[in-house]
Amino acid sequence: MTEAPTDPFAFFAGWFAEAQAHEPNDPNAMTVATTNQEGHPSARIVLLKEWDEKGFVFYTNKESRKGDELRENPRAALLFFWKSLHRQIRIEGAVTHVTDAEADAYYTSRPRVSRLGAWASIQSRPLAERAVLEARVAEFEAKYPGEDIPRPEYWSGYRIVPSYFEFWQDMPFRLHDRTVFTRQGDTWQVGKIFP
Repeated sequence: MTEAPTDPFAFFAGWFAEAQAHEPNDPNAMTVATTNQEGHPSARIVLLKEWDEKGFVFYTNKESRKGDELRENPRAALLFFWKSLHRQIRIEGAVTHVTDAEADAYYTSRPRVSRLGAWASIQSRPLAERAVLEARVAEFEAKYPGEDIPRPEYWSGYRIVPSYFEFWQDMPFRLHDRTVFTRQGDTWQVGKIFP
């Protein structure tokens, strides 16, 4: 394995580009793990929608279970796993909200039915049967018949601001290569850990 860059974002950019070129399904899929006030964890797969040195962004209903947990404990862990490349990346950090302008820009880029779905789905709440969801979609289709569908106030994005990265590369005999970056103030400390 070649020497790791000293910048974790450059390291991520290289691996993510390879995943986009070779991973057959959703190279931007990532697990987001959160905890509630009692420390009970939960995890789910979401799609990374943008990233830069400010952090890693996904969008969701802020009143969902993950939204509730991020309100109670604004820290999260991300996990990218690219089986075809035998790689994974772990990222941990504090969570902030994206700006309204960022949320509006992404929301308007979504397909019409996805935008209606943001209104129709009372995310993470009990659903008696699928017909109820379909009726709610029809209700909002009637309410917003054209392309002008406003973003619900409760639908936005979260940005994970990293304080820790781990780049894991599968190696023979389970002697995997693990490179870690830990934020120390404005700089990153890089090192290796045992597999």
